[in-house]
Amino acid sequence: MDTQALSANELRIILGVLGVVVIALIYYFGRPKKPGQGKRILFKRSGGRIEPTLGEGEAEQGELKVNRDDISDEFHTFGEARSNGGAPAETAPPRDAHVGVRPPQQPIERIVTLFVTTRGAETIPGSDLVVAAEKAGLQFGNLNIFHRPVAGRPEAGPIFSVANMVKPGSFDMSKIDELQTPGVTFFMTLPGPLPALDAWDAMLPCAQRLAELLDGNVLDEERNALGRQRVAHIRDELRAFDRKQERNNIKPNW
Repeated sequence: MDTQALSANELRIILGVLGVVVIALIYYFGRPKKPGQGKRILFKRSGGRIEPTLGEGEAEQGELKVNRDDISDEFHTFGEARSNGGAPAETAPPRDAHVGVRPPQQPIERIVTLFVTTRGAETIPGSDLVVAAEKAGLQFGNLNIFHRPVAGRPEAGPIFSVANMVKPGSFDMSKIDELQTPGVTFFMTLPGPLPALDAWDAMLPCAQRLAELLDGNVLDEERNALGRQRVAHIRDELRAFDRKQERNNIKPNW
């Protein structure tokens, strides 16, 4: 009897502790967001790395890896991402919220990413990044990140985009002079306004130019140095993707 009574007491204690934990978790994840927070690039854990997704939540430090499923809705939205307020810094470029908006009829099947990072433990000042981005032919726009639009056809969507490596991924131009970042993430969503191989041939030189201007390195999606063999492999994959798209777009004559 005493043993049974002791077991029941232990069970009640365990259930009580679990109840407190559950309530704490509900409070933590269910609390309202701070004013001004909307959809933005956030991060989720995958293994040992923090990955960004496009959704809602609070800004924390983490590294960027773009998630296809979560990014889709954001790129079909005009002007959702906003800065935290305040006047733009003197070095801030004008923001055209139309630049970088992906046409809503385009589903995202694949994302190709590159990183431009600093050498060693150094960081990139925000003002230097803005100047280098403009020299590399990037425009500040939708989601408060940089884009390369199609010349003369910005409504076609971005060829590729460039986000901050640390979340929330966007750039707050009112505080750009305070920014210190280890690097940026280049990413292109496929299918896009250009054939995949043509988009790659636009993104890679831009990443290399930005790395040159910032004295940085170009890395592949696994954060390894981007060598010739890896470039050739990516080109083969994108060529195959273009062939698949061409086959899917062929309509029978009957």
